[in-house]
Amino acid sequence: MSYTVSDIAGMIDHSMLKPVQTVAELEAGCHLAIELGAASVCLVPFFQKRCAEILSGSPVKASTVIGFPHGAHATSVKVAEAAQAIEDGAQELDVVVNVNQVLSGNWDYVEAELKAVIAVAKDAGQATKVIFENCYLNNDQKIRLCKISSDLGAEWVKTSTGYGTHGATVADLKLMVENTPDTVQVKAAGGIRDLDTLLSFREISPRITRCGASATQAILDECRERLAR
Repeated sequence: MSYTVSDIAGMIDHSMLKPVQTVAELEAGCHLAIELGAASVCLVPFFQKRCAEILSGSPVKASTVIGFPHGAHATSVKVAEAAQAIEDGAQELDVVVNVNQVLSGNWDYVEAELKAVIAVAKDAGQATKVIFENCYLNNDQKIRLCKISSDLGAEWVKTSTGYGTHGATVADLKLMVENTPDTVQVKAAGGIRDLDTLLSFREISPRITRCGASATQAILDECRERLAR
C-alpha cells in the first residue's frame, strides 16, 4: 500500500483533550497541526474560538467535542454546547452518544438527542462525528447506532473517546464500515500512537478517513523515516 507523509497527515485529527494541557500548549498544538498538515485540531471546547483564529486561512479544520467524555449531559446542554462551538468557529463536532441510554435500550431518546445536535451543525453547514464508545457496547448496539447516525445524516461515525476501557479495534472498524452507507465516513480513535496502527486501520476501507491522535508528531516522524529508507 503506497502513501505519502501528506496522505497520513491528512487522516489525523490532532487531539488535545487532556485536562492537564496549558493554554500555551493548546496554542502551540494548533500551530503544530498547521505545520504538519493535519486534517483538523480537535480540542477542549473553551479554546475553540482561539483555535479557529489560529487555523483561519489554513486547510486545517477547527473541531471540538460535545458531551465529552461520557455523553451523559442533558440534551439541552449538548445542543447549547454545539451552538456555542459553532459560534466559536467549529467546523466539525465530535458528539458523544448518551451511553447510559444506549445501554438501557432507550433508542427514541438516543435518536432524538442526536437529531437535535446534528441539526445545529447542519444549519451552520458544518459536520458531525458521532462517538459510540464501543468498549461498552455489544455489536447489536453498535449496528443500531450506525443506522441512526446514517439516517440522521452524520458525516462520520467514530469508535471511541479515547477515555474508555479501550479505543479503536479492527473488528469494530470493519463492523462500522459494513453497517454504514458509502456516504458516511468512519473515524478511529483511542490508542493510535504509531504509524503501523494507523496504517492497519487505513487498509480496512477508504471510508476510514480520519484517526484521532495526540501523537501526531511522532507518527509523522516515523512516516518520514520509513519513506526515506
